[in-house]
Amino acid sequence: MYTTRVIDIREKSAFNSFIASHPKGHFLQLWEWGQVKKGMGWEMLPLVLEEDGEIKASLLILKRKLPLPGINRSIFYAPRGPVADVHNEEIMRLLFAGARKLAQEHKAIFLKIDPDVPKDDLIFADILKKNGFRKNETGLDFEGVQPCFVMRLDITRDEETLLANMHSKWRYNIRLAERKGVKIKIGENKDDLKVFYAILEETAKRDNFLIRGYEYFEWIWDYMVQAGYARLFMAEYANQVIAATLAMKTGDKVWYLYGASSNQHRNVMPNYLLQWSMIKWAKETGCTLYDFRGVSGDLDESNPLYGLYRFKKGFGAELVEFIGEWDQVYDPFFYLLWTKALPFYLRLTRSVLRKFRNKEA
Repeated sequence: MYTTRVIDIREKSAFNSFIASHPKGHFLQLWEWGQVKKGMGWEMLPLVLEEDGEIKASLLILKRKLPLPGINRSIFYAPRGPVADVHNEEIMRLLFAGARKLAQEHKAIFLKIDPDVPKDDLIFADILKKNGFRKNETGLDFEGVQPCFVMRLDITRDEETLLANMHSKWRYNIRLAERKGVKIKIGENKDDLKVFYAILEETAKRDNFLIRGYEYFEWIWDYMVQAGYARLFMAEYANQVIAATLAMKTGDKVWYLYGASSNQHRNVMPNYLLQWSMIKWAKETGCTLYDFRGVSGDLDESNPLYGLYRFKKGFGAELVEFIGEWDQVYDPFFYLLWTKALPFYLRLTRSVLRKFRNKEA
């Protein structure tokens, strides 16, 4: 007999073990990731579907209240969930029914998912539709919560084959970094984390993108790195750290989550050696898949994001398009408010404030 329930911290180990051992397991569905998001104002609801006490499916739901005074409503989001046999119609129906019941208790207006499932999986798409999900169109770039397009590398092959499958310039750059004396070390403490963050700030300023505050990376360190689900790689040259990357690991998969590089000594190609070091680490720890994470789905060379695709493609990675974002709506009125009226109100408010500040200036 199947049952659904939200588990507590005493069952964290069993929950994580299920995720780590499942083909659809993802670091964004780990208990520890829920703790990271808790620091950012989300409440974690680790939902499981069990048969005679054995976990058969899971869904780490993140809950957040609507930012509207006097309105007791919330939203549900399960990043890269569910972790389950997504072709088992009964399991999917029961798991989503459990989420709906939970939504009633927490006054959630919808559940958003963006599964680790390829776009061409029509069986799962049909199951989602049967369970009342509707697909969101999120564009070709990074408009969605999680990237819809990623670059993935099969690392079951030996190192020589992996190198041979790279673009020749990428192999050259890896060997150049080694010849120039670039060394890769593993971050050991929060002093190293501060160095990484300083370089990340430098990168963000140079490339004109926003980054999260340092506290967010402290949570990743406290909950993910300390638990063995993440590792900080640092490239040293001339007695200073000139680049660094943060990798996440769950089961037999590794994800490249963040990268940063200094304006100094970019000519010694530390980023190439960092990626190769992470790939080798992934292989050494028994992984079969290395995920470079997001790229744009617009592969026109005039796209400003094309360079990101080209860098990841050069390592032999292949483009994968996921099935995208899907919402199961529980309250149509508030869902409309959330998706249409609230964004319009916020844009209007920001516009009025800008005009007011201009007049005051």
